[in-house]
Amino acid sequence: MKIVRESLIVGAQRAQGLAVIIDVFRAFTVTPILFYLGARKVIFVRNPEEAFSLKTNHDDIVLAGEVNEQLIPGFDLGNSPSELIRKPNGFLKEKIVVQRTTAGVTGVISALDQAGMVILGSYVMANAISRYIFAQNPLPEVVTLVAMGRRGITQSPEDEGCADYLEHLLKESNHDNLETLKNIVFNETAQKFIRGDKQYLPREDPLFCLQKDLFNFVLVAVKEDGLVTVTLNRI
Repeated sequence: MKIVRESLIVGAQRAQGLAVIIDVFRAFTVTPILFYLGARKVIFVRNPEEAFSLKTNHDDIVLAGEVNEQLIPGFDLGNSPSELIRKPNGFLKEKIVVQRTTAGVTGVISALDQAGMVILGSYVMANAISRYIFAQNPLPEVVTLVAMGRRGITQSPEDEGCADYLEHLLKESNHDNLETLKNIVFNETAQKFIRGDKQYLPREDPLFCLQKDLFNFVLVAVKEDGLVTVTLNRI
């Protein structure tokens, strides 16, 4: 099994084999929480207009996401794990969630054009992802780890660090957890939350995004009836 490292939107467009699209802050920490809170399906869209169009035809749809980190006017939820975690269990029970984000969701949609399988990647599902990959029969010849970075344009330490961790799990490479955490926490990508000066960037979000292995399932994106949907696969 060959591990290929890629980054950003251009990397997602090049992803081959089994692709893991990584967005730690915050999209793919949010998506598993949507399922945890009872969502029955998650649909990915490229832009808000597609989301509003889908909601027009369905009463049970909830819109979640952001444009450049900020809540989209008219959406029900933003892209904050701490916002979601404050919701009661069952808040999304049997709902369909349409999710749009600048980096992660866009990366998944891009990767689906050429990758054989596309998995959502983050720290909260990392161990489950590695076990899911090893359970494939036959094993994938190529696994592409794509760190989406800040807005899919510039690299970020949390996504590159998560890719390092997944590579460590998949081929037992060296990985320094403390050094990785230092690089993340003292970087602007985390500091902009820690400062607490923007309401749409809650201080608590990095605490949840950097937790390893909270969920014992994997989220796989597929094209289905003209839509990009996410399915939950338990390990």
